[in-house]
Amino acid sequence: MTMIIGHRGGRNLWPENSISGFVKTRDLALDGVEFDVHLTKAGELLVIYDATLERTTSGTGPVADLPRGAHQTTLLKGTEEGIPLLKDVLALFADSAGELHIELKDNVNGIPYPGLVDDIYAEVERHGLLGRSFLTSFSVSVLEELRAKYPQARTLNSMHGPNVDAEGLIPAIEKRLAVADVIAIQIDTLRDHWSTITSLVPLDRLGAWVPNSEADLSTWLDRGIRQITTDEPALALQAQAKTSA
Repeated sequence: MTMIIGHRGGRNLWPENSISGFVKTRDLALDGVEFDVHLTKAGELLVIYDATLERTTSGTGPVADLPRGAHQTTLLKGTEEGIPLLKDVLALFADSAGELHIELKDNVNGIPYPGLVDDIYAEVERHGLLGRSFLTSFSVSVLEELRAKYPQARTLNSMHGPNVDAEGLIPAIEKRLAVADVIAIQIDTLRDHWSTITSLVPLDRLGAWVPNSEADLSTWLDRGIRQITTDEPALALQAQAKTSA
């Protein structure tokens, strides 16, 4: 059965990448949860999607510039919660059964953070969660670094239309198959190139992001792929129940 992964903890249902959202995601008993990590200059691993603070928090400027401890008082919009630390999110899911899809983000200039691969791997290993985790990135070079340093790590590459435009479909897929256990493809790109993609990528290594409508959820849950990553995990569970009935 196709797995359901909560995108940014299920951001259409509660504040994205928030502890309260992660608690609710965990309580839905999904197959997994996806979230994003940035590295500050103070050495803290923060769970937040954007490289800047303005969209989702009370703060301004680059995430990387937050002083040590300032994440606690930089509140997520609509909440009284600060930005979570990676270690707190890992601890929250330590006793659950689902997968953790941990995306390694780039800095405000679109450049991978030096040391982020090592720091995230060490934190996940410290919590004993390597066996349940996928370390994910849009960047092939980041996954190459992961594979070279930590060949036991499971990896996932996220891919979308701009990759196809820049690299060509088949070269883009072949490059990613070499470094990623799973390739998760944006649904428009996956729909447009379904036959070619599935001739190259086994269904058990293929994911779709982010179907959110009932129609899209039903479509992608019925394709036999490994996983979908969605902002609407509760609706996805309902669609799954209908699909399997």
